[in-house]
Amino acid sequence: MYGKRILLGITGGIAAYKIAYLIRILKKQEAEVKCIMTPASSDFISPLVVSTLSKNDVGIEFWNKDTGAWNNHVAYAEWAEVFVIAPATMNTIGKMANGLCDNLLLATYFSMKAKTVVVPAMDLDMYKHPAFERNIETLRNDGVLVIPAESGELASGLEGEGRMSEPEQIASYISSYLSRKPKYKEKRICITAGPTQEAIDPVRYISNHSSGKMGFALAKAALIAGFEVDLITGPSNESLTHPDLNRVDVLSADDMLNAVQKYWSNASIGIFSAAVADFKPEEASDVKLKKTNGQDPIVLKQNPDILKWASSNRVNNQKVIGFALETNNEEENALFKLRQKNLDLIVLNSTRDTGATFGGNQNKVTIFGKQGKIETLGLQDKFKIAEQLIEIIETLDA
Repeated sequence: MYGKRILLGITGGIAAYKIAYLIRILKKQEAEVKCIMTPASSDFISPLVVSTLSKNDVGIEFWNKDTGAWNNHVAYAEWAEVFVIAPATMNTIGKMANGLCDNLLLATYFSMKAKTVVVPAMDLDMYKHPAFERNIETLRNDGVLVIPAESGELASGLEGEGRMSEPEQIASYISSYLSRKPKYKEKRICITAGPTQEAIDPVRYISNHSSGKMGFALAKAALIAGFEVDLITGPSNESLTHPDLNRVDVLSADDMLNAVQKYWSNASIGIFSAAVADFKPEEASDVKLKKTNGQDPIVLKQNPDILKWASSNRVNNQKVIGFALETNNEEENALFKLRQKNLDLIVLNSTRDTGATFGGNQNKVTIFGKQGKIETLGLQDKFKIAEQLIEIIETLDA
């Protein structure tokens, strides 16, 4: 981030103490950092600390009462390449969303030409309050980028969402935003990832061992290549933040199909790497099933074929890439799937490949197109696999 001009806005929340560490990270990456503080934030972190770490004077009031010097909010706005407000309290977010301007930080926000990023931090009940949800949606519609709050222990002693994203994550997000490539021909990729869960009853479900790592690696590689990404993921412990990422969390195959149907028409490419459960109970029980003698078996029915739906509902020459995990007759089964579903590419991996395991960080794949085998990518990190796959996919229109 050498030479990048980052303006930090600090508001009056307990998480303000973490901003000292964020400034240190940004300065170590050789960014230029200036800071604006609301008057209330100085109760949580000293302006002297902020000034010393950023190596710049800190703006708090519109003017210095001792010297009469004016803190020019327009000059701040014109200087910055990005304005990051962290922590962003419910009070500040509410004022931003409703056009209220009663301090230097807000005046700067309303003068910004570059992007503003807000990093919410508040107690869980506030974070889930309808007023906050309305206000944050308003800011998104106004073009503000949002780094969602994390779950964890809160200052109130409660556990849940509302905790400010950690400084390392914020710095990574800023770096991704400032270093991103121009949008790749204004193209968007829809990626599915992870497993699905098909409810048997409120306690049990049918699923598989997929971790979502390959799908998240593909999303990261696509973002770095300059694409915008809709990432539709089943339950996964993986995380990824980026200004051009729209993450959609789903549970069941039906949920995933609904999400794909919503976003597919906006995409030019679909990469369907999710391990969607093939079957689901014909009817999920509303209560926990008990073990009883002579209990009726659980009757299964097929889930919707999301990959086939996407391939059959293309618009504007969309490209469809599928994945095939096979246990035997691998190449034969993969090629059958490619032809049956009219795919542009299929990515084959096998449970028999040593080291390429569920939940692991490595994979080995073979890529087939309509004319046959394209390339085998030997055992390596899943992100390296993803980078090469994105490069191959980019050639489909060449």
